[in-house]
Amino acid sequence: MADIQESGIIRGVRRVRLAAHADERGAFLETFRQAWFPDWEVAQANCSRSRENVLRGLHFHRRQIDYWFVAAGHIRVGLADLREGSPTQGGTEVLEMSENDPIALFIPPGVAHGYYAPVPSTLIYLVNRTYDPDDELGVAWDDKDLGIPWGATDPVLSPRDRNNPRLTEIPASERPHW
Repeated sequence: MADIQESGIIRGVRRVRLAAHADERGAFLETFRQAWFPDWEVAQANCSRSRENVLRGLHFHRRQIDYWFVAAGHIRVGLADLREGSPTQGGTEVLEMSENDPIALFIPPGVAHGYYAPVPSTLIYLVNRTYDPDDELGVAWDDKDLGIPWGATDPVLSPRDRNNPRLTEIPASERPHW
């Protein structure tokens, strides 16, 4: 059974400690169970493979929930609570996720998220909505107002992520609300 706990800094982000069952053949790991999160349903599952020194994000959604699990490698996750009126608005945190320390991460709408892959890594993630380009928003990964310590100075970025606006450039009317 999984151990589910609030992340510690950002309200609604949950860390799920997963139990691995290993024997001489390898290991079995239950990564998700609907009963762990009865208030939402999975609509889509995705796989993101990243080469060494890739940074993806920061992305955020007004309606979409993300649930992340690292299948291979190691990533450093950056989170920022962008929700206007949230008790943890403006809070940021960094979490390490790896195939060797099996945890999953539940990320609610309005929490910006991204990750840096210092080594080749594979992220499996589940979402509660199918892809909606109108709910795919971003904020600059290196925004000094957020101050996320990625441990990367010149990462490989997508054109979209390279051009994400600073938080101060996003009108309050376009920011997510609590």
